[in-house]
Amino acid sequence: MAAVKSQPTRIVIVGGGYVGMYTALGLQKKLRSGEASVTVVDPQPHMTYQPFLPEAAAGSIEPRHVVVPLRKVLNRCHVVTGRVTRIEHASKSVTLETADGHVETIEYDVLVNALGSIARTLPIPGLAEQGIGVKTIGEAIYIRNHVLSRLDQAASTRDPEVRRRLLSFVVIGGGFAGIETLAELEDMARYALRYYTQLKPEDMNWVLVEATKRVMPEVSEKMGVYTVQQLEKRGMKVFLDTRVKTMENGHVVLDDGTEFDSDTIIWTAGVKANPVLRNTDLPLDERGRVRCTAKLQVEGLAGVWSAGDCSAVPDLSRTEEDPMATCSPSAQHAVRQSKVLVANLVASLRGKQQKDYFHKYIGSVAGLGLYKGVADVYGIKMKGLLAWLAHRGYHVAKMPTFNRKFRVLMDWLLAFVNGREVVALGQINDPKAEFDRASQS
Repeated sequence: MAAVKSQPTRIVIVGGGYVGMYTALGLQKKLRSGEASVTVVDPQPHMTYQPFLPEAAAGSIEPRHVVVPLRKVLNRCHVVTGRVTRIEHASKSVTLETADGHVETIEYDVLVNALGSIARTLPIPGLAEQGIGVKTIGEAIYIRNHVLSRLDQAASTRDPEVRRRLLSFVVIGGGFAGIETLAELEDMARYALRYYTQLKPEDMNWVLVEATKRVMPEVSEKMGVYTVQQLEKRGMKVFLDTRVKTMENGHVVLDDGTEFDSDTIIWTAGVKANPVLRNTDLPLDERGRVRCTAKLQVEGLAGVWSAGDCSAVPDLSRTEEDPMATCSPSAQHAVRQSKVLVANLVASLRGKQQKDYFHKYIGSVAGLGLYKGVADVYGIKMKGLLAWLAHRGYHVAKMPTFNRKFRVLMDWLLAFVNGREVVALGQINDPKAEFDRASQS
């Protein structure tokens, strides 16, 4: 009697960001034919390389080149565009709402949690109405058009109070995302002012508000001080150890008594684990992250893996100083964890030994606008042009797929030769407005 062929192991990856996409890429390369099927579920049909969002917002990179289409690169996986609403490991099922609105349940044998993080907001009056995030490509495009349109409006008004409000730009949060977004946008706006004879650089009011006593805690304190000095040299105002009390109707009030009006308030003050995890039976820590072992397995659950911002992974490089230390939410950890996760998941399917995730933080690089940057890598500190080149070199190397690397490099080359694009395409925020106006006339 012929042996019955066993069914492939059903692997479901929830989340198509860094961990989700890199894990799926690794699995489709390493799995044998018929060994397992891989399904990736994400609300977006693409992965966003978030470190490039500030440059996309500033027009240095074409926004489409910052995203990687999942269906194109994961050609051996099944990609489902939908939002996960519940995970029940007891029944080994994932519930999701698909793009067309219907609810669907997917069963699995092995689960990979890669839900990532969302913006961490605070109960500040006016934040929900006035704040703009910088975590998606849509937000980056919106911010670019919004900032440039403020320049257009400011050049057209004769009211000095209205002009002051339009030309006040606030970034709240002094981490990498906040610093790079502030610096890139100010650089873009300063460049654009050459086409606005009515406006001068000193008319603009660029403000950074950070609740702690320093910016970019990932780099040395000395480099953080240097960064603030460089921003202030460009006329930007930096408020450290300061909090926003309210921003209702665009009226910003800081806890040191400073008040001003702004039409642009960008929020980059940290992230938190995806709240969908609260609708699961996975073990969570006090910060809402999934508890994991150093092998990236979920504590106490066989066949469940987790990595990235939504996971409390032990940081073995810091256990001597802090036995309870966990890895910080960064792209550096997410990409490296996904490689170990792939190796361990495949090893578990084949009954082989798995290894712990260990990565000692090697440093960070940050761009401060065109030809300006800071870097602190392996204890080597760089400033200015050299750091800016290190920043671009590192991130283009980490950008997934040769196709996207080439397109980003070409964007940079064209920008170097032809200069920045400084046109606002505000119509995309309300594309039917003109048609509706025409139909009513």
